[in-house]
Amino acid sequence: MPTFREMLASTKAEISEVDTAQAEELRAAGATVLDIREPDEVDQGVIPGAVTIVRGNLEAQVENRIPDKSTKLVVHCAGGVRSAFAAKTLAELGYTDVVSMDGGFNKWKDEGRAWEVPASLDSGQRNRYSRHLLLPEVGEAGQLKLLSAKVLLLGAGGLGSPAALYLAAAGVGTLGIIDMDVVDESNLQRQILHNLSRVGMRKVDSAKQTLTEMNPDLVVNTYDARLGADNIMEILSGYDVVVDGADNFPSRYLLNDASVKLGIPVVHGSIFRFEGQITVFDPLHGPTYRDLLPEPPPAELAPSCAEAGVLGVLPGIVGSIQALEAIKLILDLGDSLRGRLLAFDALEMSFREYKLNVDPDNKVTFANRELIDVVELDGLCMPHVKEPALA
Repeated sequence: MPTFREMLASTKAEISEVDTAQAEELRAAGATVLDIREPDEVDQGVIPGAVTIVRGNLEAQVENRIPDKSTKLVVHCAGGVRSAFAAKTLAELGYTDVVSMDGGFNKWKDEGRAWEVPASLDSGQRNRYSRHLLLPEVGEAGQLKLLSAKVLLLGAGGLGSPAALYLAAAGVGTLGIIDMDVVDESNLQRQILHNLSRVGMRKVDSAKQTLTEMNPDLVVNTYDARLGADNIMEILSGYDVVVDGADNFPSRYLLNDASVKLGIPVVHGSIFRFEGQITVFDPLHGPTYRDLLPEPPPAELAPSCAEAGVLGVLPGIVGSIQALEAIKLILDLGDSLRGRLLAFDALEMSFREYKLNVDPDNKVTFANRELIDVVELDGLCMPHVKEPALA
């Protein structure tokens, strides 16, 4: 049986190896740095931009994290031993351009090359979000993105309840909630943030109590106010995504115009009786609410849930999809519902998808953001855009 030294020498004879100076040149030229050290080692410092995969998980995870097997890879560990074996393994997996960095991170750091102490999860967070960490598409980097993200929920009702619960559970670090209502017994059939003991309580306070009991690390900003032109710009500013659970057209148009002006994506949801709709209005990358509905329909054609009723479980389905779309936007994961309207029929148990296009006549666009006046509609439906000054 060969000794460890003999195995190492044999492995190094089969791979390509570079010193730290050459590794730095390759990194500057666009090569991907792959760090295979253990989590406690990574916590002490990393090469900026490095992809981290624990050596023990390399075979299982690398193809998801680095799918292109022609990628130029510079593999490193602490001293250059584990990375040599990893480089051989990567070649066996079909990666065609792999080098191991001799001397590893220790030598890199000692020579004064660029490194940083990464943000990291504590032991409690690693346990709480362990199922996310097992997903290569999320991992620790993705979970840290979620923890630093800020999502604003318009409404703590039927749609806002499931969306808020799943966003809090997923570890979105800051949630803002706008609602000026109180908990009523008739809400409890579908608004699962609240319970019977909180009837008469302000909805934002009830929501905050539920969410912080679920995840004590969560920051919940509450806005017990009517959303209006006088406060919407200030409230929306600083949030990454808005989840729209509004139940009236004036609020939706007001939200649209403010979000377009600020360039903030809105995950839209609506429910009626047994049907729901979800889409993403992203002013930077596709159609917005005014492209879908330039004008609100007549009141008699758009009764509220209070007038027409709603199946209690329906907002749970729609709101959960809204939470999913918000998470995908934060992580830049998968295909979002930008430019697509997903319609759900609970009685048929069917989903239908419709394409949404940008309306060339719509003046409320991000390109025209400096001309947008965010104002109360008061029953009016025309876009409020300033005419540009004549030269």
